[in-house]
Amino acid sequence: MRIVPDMANLKTFGKPQANHLLTQDCLLCGAASQDILCPDCADDLPRLPERRCPRCALPTSQGETCGKCLTAPPHFDETRVAFRYGFPVDKLIQSFKYGHRLALGHYFGRQLARLVQTISADLVIPLPLHPDRLRSRGFNQALELARPVAKALACPLDASLCQRIRNTQAQADLPWKARRQNIRHAFHCVKDLSGQRIVLVDDVMTTGASLDECARTLRLHGAASIVLLVVARTLPE
Repeated sequence: MRIVPDMANLKTFGKPQANHLLTQDCLLCGAASQDILCPDCADDLPRLPERRCPRCALPTSQGETCGKCLTAPPHFDETRVAFRYGFPVDKLIQSFKYGHRLALGHYFGRQLARLVQTISADLVIPLPLHPDRLRSRGFNQALELARPVAKALACPLDASLCQRIRNTQAQADLPWKARRQNIRHAFHCVKDLSGQRIVLVDDVMTTGASLDECARTLRLHGAASIVLLVVARTLPE
């Protein structure tokens, strides 16, 4: 595998470079590149297996709907994913979210935009953050990811119609089984969505509890269909 991340590059990413008008250093290997990642490193990023459940994006033997989605269907119709959540995608996403490397958000947003060619949508919605967390972080990473998606779909982006009204404990701090209860009734929708085809955008899907609860809220307000679009999907160990 070619990827040898240069952590010094990761720490200094975004600082002026003498050759920045033409090329930049690949954030992972340091080679000259026209983008944040060189083509070789981009090709080496971890992906999900091609055969996976169309509903939740977890691997299945023949690409069929998984047993869990058949037994307890989620409130969304489909999940499209750019990468598998693993090294170095995990570090890049963390640098984007917590290091305010917004250029990485633009890069990941462009990867998501490539997944929407066969989607018909009326509205793009980023998974909302609670106002307290938004003030603490300074931006909503899902909104930055959603901008290139809305442009590719040529449809509106609305970051205000769905709100997070409960400042829940961070999902990452909880066991998988506790996450669904933690996020229950955390969202509120302020508009009627009758007949609307929604694309719901976020950075990482682990259990899918947050996205499913948001999708449930959108369904209660009339959404006709909901496609999840996420940068990376975590696979169960």
